[in-house]
Amino acid sequence: MRKLCLGLGFGKDMPIEEQIERCAKLGWDGVFTGWSEDNPDWNKLVRKSCDDNGMYLQSIHLPFHHVDRLWEEGEKGIVEMETQIRAIREFADLGVDLFILHTIIGMEKDSPTELGLERYAKIFDEAEKLGVTVALENTEGEVYLDYLFKHFDNHKAVKFCVDTGHEQCYNFGHDLITKWGHKLVGTHLNDNMGMTGEKLTWHDDSHLMPFDGIINWEATAQRLNNVGYKGPLTFELTCNNKPNRNTHDIYNHLDFDGFAALALEKAKKFRELVDKK
Repeated sequence: MRKLCLGLGFGKDMPIEEQIERCAKLGWDGVFTGWSEDNPDWNKLVRKSCDDNGMYLQSIHLPFHHVDRLWEEGEKGIVEMETQIRAIREFADLGVDLFILHTIIGMEKDSPTELGLERYAKIFDEAEKLGVTVALENTEGEVYLDYLFKHFDNHKAVKFCVDTGHEQCYNFGHDLITKWGHKLVGTHLNDNMGMTGEKLTWHDDSHLMPFDGIINWEATAQRLNNVGYKGPLTFELTCNNKPNRNTHDIYNHLDFDGFAALALEKAKKFRELVDKK
C-alpha cells in the first residue's frame, strides 16, 4: 500500500520534533518539511526525529520566497542559486534524495531568461552529482515550468512534483499531470475554491484538505493512474485562512491532532480512489 505523507508546519505552532511524533502516532507514514538556512542543527533534528519515530522523510521543500531572482541579473541571483545548492547539499548529507523546487514566484512574472536556465542548470547538475532528484513544482507562471522542461526534459536529476491546488487556480485547471506525467515523482495534494475574486492572487491558493474545495478528486486519481504514478501520496495543507478569505473556518475547532487526523481520513479516502481505478 502506497505511503501517505503530510507536509509539516501547516499552521499550528509546535516544535518540529513534536509535530513528527504526533503525526507518527496518528498513523501518517511520512512527512516533508523545509530547510533552515540559519540552523543546521534544526535540519539534523528533522532527520533524527523522523528516524526515531519510524517516519519516512519524503522530501525537502527548497526555499521559494526569492526564486524569481534566479532569472534576473545581479548578485542576488547568484546568492539565491548558491542558497538552493547549499540546501540540497545539507539534506543530501542527511540521506534525503528528493527536493521540491519552485520555478518562479510572482503572479506578474512571465519572461524566462537564458540566465535563469544557466543558474537552474547548475542546481540540477549539483543534484545529479550528489545522486539526488530535484522535482520542479507547478506554480504561478506556468511558462517557467514549460521553459525549464523544454531544456532539461532529459536531465537525469530533473523531475516533476504536481501541486493539485496550483493546477486548479494558478494554472487554470490545465492538466499538468498528463502533460508532465512521464517525469512525475511526487505530489502536493490540496484543494481550493479556484479564483475567488476579480483577479487571481495568492489568496486563492488556500491549500484546503481534499474534498473541501472544487477539485474533482476522482478525475485526479484517474489522471495519476493514467500516467502510471506509483509513488507516495503527499499532502500539503494549511489550517489557516488566507487574508480576506474564510475558507478555513471549517477547521477552526481543530487542534493539531484533530487537523492531522482529519487530514489523514481524507488522505485515505483519496488513496482508495487511486487504488480502485
